[in-house]
Amino acid sequence: MRQDEVEILLVEDDPADVELTLHALRNNLRNQIYVARDGEEALDFLLCRGPYSSRSFDHPPRLILLDLKLPKVDGLEVLREIKKDARTRAIPVVVLTSSKEEKDLVNSYRLGTNSYIQKPVDFDQFRETVKQVGLYWLLVNEPPPKALFTP
Repeated sequence: MRQDEVEILLVEDDPADVELTLHALRNNLRNQIYVARDGEEALDFLLCRGPYSSRSFDHPPRLILLDLKLPKVDGLEVLREIKKDARTRAIPVVVLTSSKEEKDLVNSYRLGTNSYIQKPVDFDQFRETVKQVGLYWLLVNEPPPKALFTP
């Protein structure tokens, strides 16, 4: 997969949740999905730095699915960095987390998340939730214009 064709950035460290999410999205959408397994990798990918320095800001993902409980850099810090950078601020971010803590919900919205979804425990509900998220953000929602991605 070419990194400039990524339409969904999935930021998730749990291998089972990665597989389930990919399965749900790929059964219903034919989009390019890139998986970052920790917050540092997600930021490197989005900000075109480190191992992703050859990526271009000209092709941002259309959607970021972000877990909060991540190694290296936690999801709230990733969200903070995404929303403070003019080049990534307009990318829709859906927090997809198992956290039931109200402070995570409050902090996510304060930092600019576009949606907050608690991961359903039930396999079928999880798959259906991810499917609906993908369909809405990639087919129903109008993506932000390119002009919003310039500093």
